[in-house]
Amino acid sequence: MTDSIGVAVIDGHTLTRYGLVTLVGSAEDIRMVGECGSAAEAAALVASTEPDVVVLDVALPDGDGLRVARELRDRYPELGLVLLTSNTEDDVLFRALETGVSAFVCKTAPNAEVLAAIRHASVAAASFTATGLALALGRRATRPTGLVLSPREREVLFLLADGKSVPAIARSMYVSPSTAKTYVARLYEKLGACNRAQAIMSALRLGLIEQNLSVPA
Repeated sequence: MTDSIGVAVIDGHTLTRYGLVTLVGSAEDIRMVGECGSAAEAAALVASTEPDVVVLDVALPDGDGLRVARELRDRYPELGLVLLTSNTEDDVLFRALETGVSAFVCKTAPNAEVLAAIRHASVAAASFTATGLALALGRRATRPTGLVLSPREREVLFLLADGKSVPAIARSMYVSPSTAKTYVARLYEKLGACNRAQAIMSALRLGLIEQNLSVPA
């Protein structure tokens, strides 16, 4: 198929890569374009194969898969990124969200879930999906903490409340769009929110912004 989804796999475990190759081969709309086993090979693999989606392990033998994902996201904004992990703790999930990956999948997930994540990443690279995300956000929102925002996070919060988009926030703060996106994701994480409206309502409830500020949709 000429319109099939091209997938590259970055995983240090040979058996995992073999399993993914086999799984991708079973789907008519997905094809394998390349594979490697280390962070050091990742950039060259993606540059040479030009995949639509990269599936990578969070724990590579020579580096942090989340760092590789961040570098790929900064270089290829439209690239789908599916992060595989054996660690399903909330903090890892939220780090994945902050990094800008498209999907977060446990290595023990059913085959159908892995394929669904690849398909999601191919059409919505900038949209994050993960099984259990809603529950994790709920746990984060109800965690008893004295929430403290950094000066940068407070600035982002006020800009969001003022209706600014991520590109506009980047311009206001004199940072790159990817850095602004990271600030927004970190703020959402602290507030237990998954969108602007939830973040602002949470901030109002916690007294971080004034009630008379507008709350954009």
